[in-house]
Amino acid sequence: MSSDSSKKRKPKVIRTDGGPQEGKRGKADADQDARYYSEEGEVDLRDPIKDYELYKETCQELQRLMAEIQELKSRGIKDNVRRSCNERRIQSCVHFMTLKKLNRLAHIRLKKGRDQTHEAKQKVDAYHLQLQNLLYEVMHLQKEITKCLEFKSKHEEIELVSLEEFYREAPPEISRPAITLSEPHQQTLARLDWELEQRKRLAEKYKECLANKEKILKEIEVKKEYLSSLQPRLNSIMQASLPVQEYLFMPFDQAHKQYETARHLPPPLYVLFVQASAYGQACDKKLVVAIEGSVEEAKALYKPPEDSQDDESDSDAEEEQTTKRRRPTLGVQLDDKRKEMLKRHPLSVTVDLKCKDENVLHLTFYYLMNLNVMTVKAKVTTAVELTTPISAGDLLSPDSLLSCLYPGDHGKKTPNPANQFQFDKVGILTLSDYVTELGHPYVWVQKLGGLHFPKDQPQATKGPLGDSPSYLQHVVTADNSLSASHMEMTVKLLRTRLQSRLALHKQFASLGECLAPCPWPRDGLCVPAPLPFQDRLTPGEVGCYPLRGLRGGCCARGWRRHGLHVMFPPCSAKLQAAVVLNPGYSTLPPIFSLCLNWKGERTSSNDDNIRAMESEVNVSYKELWGPKPGYQLLTNQLQRLCMVLDVYLETESHDTSVEGPKEFPQEKMCLRLVRGPTRMKPFKFNYPQGFFSHR
Repeated sequence: MSSDSSKKRKPKVIRTDGGPQEGKRGKADADQDARYYSEEGEVDLRDPIKDYELYKETCQELQRLMAEIQELKSRGIKDNVRRSCNERRIQSCVHFMTLKKLNRLAHIRLKKGRDQTHEAKQKVDAYHLQLQNLLYEVMHLQKEITKCLEFKSKHEEIELVSLEEFYREAPPEISRPAITLSEPHQQTLARLDWELEQRKRLAEKYKECLANKEKILKEIEVKKEYLSSLQPRLNSIMQASLPVQEYLFMPFDQAHKQYETARHLPPPLYVLFVQASAYGQACDKKLVVAIEGSVEEAKALYKPPEDSQDDESDSDAEEEQTTKRRRPTLGVQLDDKRKEMLKRHPLSVTVDLKCKDENVLHLTFYYLMNLNVMTVKAKVTTAVELTTPISAGDLLSPDSLLSCLYPGDHGKKTPNPANQFQFDKVGILTLSDYVTELGHPYVWVQKLGGLHFPKDQPQATKGPLGDSPSYLQHVVTADNSLSASHMEMTVKLLRTRLQSRLALHKQFASLGECLAPCPWPRDGLCVPAPLPFQDRLTPGEVGCYPLRGLRGGCCARGWRRHGLHVMFPPCSAKLQAAVVLNPGYSTLPPIFSLCLNWKGERTSSNDDNIRAMESEVNVSYKELWGPKPGYQLLTNQLQRLCMVLDVYLETESHDTSVEGPKEFPQEKMCLRLVRGPTRMKPFKFNYPQGFFSHR
């Protein structure tokens, strides 16, 4: 097909006014336009499939004619050949005209198809737009319907009186029962009218109340002025009554200040302060409770942070200074975090326990805010200045004075299980490294503050403080009942601990006066000379051997050891005693382990009589307790030890080969010197007969 046929033909306008443009060319154009429009009409009459078949036949015929022309040209130029080629060329032109016509018809069909498609699209778009308009109208109507259904009148928000009360109290001109009982709308209007009438009455009553309020406020202002003028007079009266309060031992002013300060205590310290004060007023007049620390710092803990925009200039200056400084290292940051975690509350509670001999135990209780535990520091003030012997060691040391007040309570680790996770974050291994500075977190201290924490391991029996095994509960709030239930027992134990330690200290002081061996025996015995105090005595220094028949042996956890010498100058026998003292002395007796250096080394492992001597002071200690509370038990045990040592040496057989008098003549009266195959000696002393016998 030619390229001219693919171009879109435009209809030309034929002028009919008879102007100069009309001529032969105008007629030709008119004929061409008539043909063009006749082809458009012809398209509707022709079958496209038949045109397609005609197109294929025409193309095949053209191919055949071209092939014949090619064959004729190849034979040579002759007149009959030339004539045949011309005929075939004419036939080919006819076929070309047919193809052009088919091409024009195809383009016309394509244009008509496109026009029809465009018209159909426009119709679809118009229908779609109409549909959208209808849907929008439907949606708008639905919204309006929903608004109408959800509309609530103002009267629905008003809580009207019930119908019975309305018809009973409303006047007939408002209630109109003849109309309102049958018409709900009129009934609602009548109820609203009655509500309006009631509100008008209440408004009038409100105005009357406001007038009465103004009158009362004026009276209050007058009374306030009177009271404000009265306060200075009362203060002057209180100042004038201070000597009378001191004389009558009724410090009302001081107590009032203490209770004002107590408002700023944390809950555990507040519970301790209240319970200790109540116990002191009710049961123990020698118990004094006070509050120490900075009240201003305690108030600052509860103040909200100030707005940083108030001091922008100061903050800018601080930022400039901080930018010049070096960034803190990791170690410095950890130290700051540790200090912040171990921070104590600014206020503390002090409890002074006075004894009959005017000795005082000072206890200072602290609260670690971030760890939620309480700690205590102890200090002893004696009425008479004590001489501290070397052997007394740390009997009155604040670090060990209150250790094991209850069994197993050493105060070296925190009782709050949550603290271990906090310690891991800042690199603290254990709280025992900080107890010297912070105080000891004993379990009984937490009880006095009303704090209770679950135990590390569940126990089926009651604990040292008499608590049931409630390890499944974790109570960190301050409980007044918990503090009150342990206050009396703890105060008694604290006094007993102080008195027993002072009595023990006095015994060591009296024994310390005889550090050197006495030059002569007293009643046939030598006064024992104590060795310096040692925290740990090795078996090489002093024999520490297991004692048969005793529970736990001679070494127990939390016990302290003292070495004592008992010598007979200028005799050859030398007795060494390793004494184990429990913090609960004298309720728990001291335990002795003996080693006698005489004709060889004799201990409980190789001499049954040495074992019997140990049993005499360890097992039969109740005979040596004396009058209650038995604080002289250690001295009595040493005295009995000297006596049984005399019996041991005096009942030994004398070597006849040695000339001269017997080294240890028998002075003690014994019913029987030895007994049994083990040759046991009579160590039991019978009072008041004054003789020794076997047990």
